[in-house]
Amino acid sequence: MRLVLLGAPGSGKGTQAKLLKKEFNIPHISTGDLLRGAIADKTELGLAAKIVMDKGQLVNDDIVLGMLKQRLAQADAKKGFILDGFPRNLVQADMLDKLLEEINMPAQHAILIAVDPEEVVGRIAKRAEIEGRTDDTQEVVRDRIKIYEKETAPVVEHYKQHDILSEVLGTGSIEQVQHRILSVLRF
Repeated sequence: MRLVLLGAPGSGKGTQAKLLKKEFNIPHISTGDLLRGAIADKTELGLAAKIVMDKGQLVNDDIVLGMLKQRLAQADAKKGFILDGFPRNLVQADMLDKLLEEINMPAQHAILIAVDPEEVVGRIAKRAEIEGRTDDTQEVVRDRIKIYEKETAPVVEHYKQHDILSEVLGTGSIEQVQHRILSVLRF
């Protein structure tokens, strides 16, 4: 199974990806984790990413895709993967499609975990309180949601056009959301 998880920050993508990883015994690939790991391991791409990040800039898509290509070449990804947090915009979606076609592993499913923006604000505020994070203020979260809606809405449409998108309601218990996702994947 080759799956792309989409959803606003705080929609539960990471939580569901971890559960799906166990369910299907395929890797959960988060581009943020890839970046942090490559930097820690001082790989060539990691060092390039660190230079960009140290300047306060976003790592360019070519570096991220290079890391992703290396990760997908590992043995545990041969039977599938769960992408979490990538692609975030239409350019990345097109680049990802080309990469996956090139390595003969096109995405089979894209799932949008749909959550009302105000619920997302509440979830992230609660997470910030529990984790002691000061960067997740309601104002910052609302700004992130606006950016997500502007940039990721075309990605949702992209996967609709490829006829692999399913939307699941992301409210309720973690188990309820997981059940909805599994229902879609096991059709």
